[in-house]
Amino acid sequence: MKFAICHELFENWDWKRQCEFIAELGYTGIELAPFTQAPRITDVSGERRRELRAQAEDYGLQICGLHWLLAKTEGLHLTTNDKATRDATAKYLIALGQACADFGGTFMVFGSPAQRNLQPGVTREQAYENAAEVFRTALPAFADRGVKIAMEPLTPLETNFVNTCGEAVELIERVGHPNFVLHQDVKAMLSEPTPIPELIKKYAPITGHFHVNDDNLLGPGMGRTDYHPIVKALLETNYSGWVSVEVFDYKPGAELIARESINYMRRILDEVSRGE
Repeated sequence: MKFAICHELFENWDWKRQCEFIAELGYTGIELAPFTQAPRITDVSGERRRELRAQAEDYGLQICGLHWLLAKTEGLHLTTNDKATRDATAKYLIALGQACADFGGTFMVFGSPAQRNLQPGVTREQAYENAAEVFRTALPAFADRGVKIAMEPLTPLETNFVNTCGEAVELIERVGHPNFVLHQDVKAMLSEPTPIPELIKKYAPITGHFHVNDDNLLGPGMGRTDYHPIVKALLETNYSGWVSVEVFDYKPGAELIARESINYMRRILDEVSRGE
């Protein structure tokens, strides 16, 4: 099981310090949030991309992918009826995909709730077709570089577009591209009526990335969620992608969250592997 961590947790840390600490804890991947580098990914030069990748690799780390793709951008939206905005969004996703490959990453998690909410007058059917058009346009531009988009279901508290794994698969099937896959996130799946292990098993063939966290917005093991059945389901389905820590409450501090999260995941992995 490959463990990564979403690096925006380490706000105000320089990149070298992040890499050194993350590697020291035993993670082998860093999941990058583009807004931490520049207002737009196009502002990050090729030289800077190579520098970030090389520094991570110096510590045995891979920049495994990107998330928060449209965070802090303006003029971009996935489900809008405005074609010019959709075209701009597809163009920006293409730029992100090329950057992801430059960094050495293989996936981009599409969350970005504010940029996918249904706008007034947009029906569910229109929203799905608008989103599908954007992804159909963008994917061919970077798929040959090995980059996938992983669609992330989010809770109804965050967005009104794609709230369940089933709805994400509906969109994935509509797009019909092999590099468009499902992203599963424990916090989000806790809002579904179906138990998480069942969701993991049901959608295993199409799942490309996995986020771990807890019901209190902290890291795995820092809330009430029992990870034994979750890890067991991942092992039973031969999940081979990244298991990446993503938290939303930074108050306990980056060091404590990062350390407790990977220690907990390793302990659960060991216990499940031994049949405990």
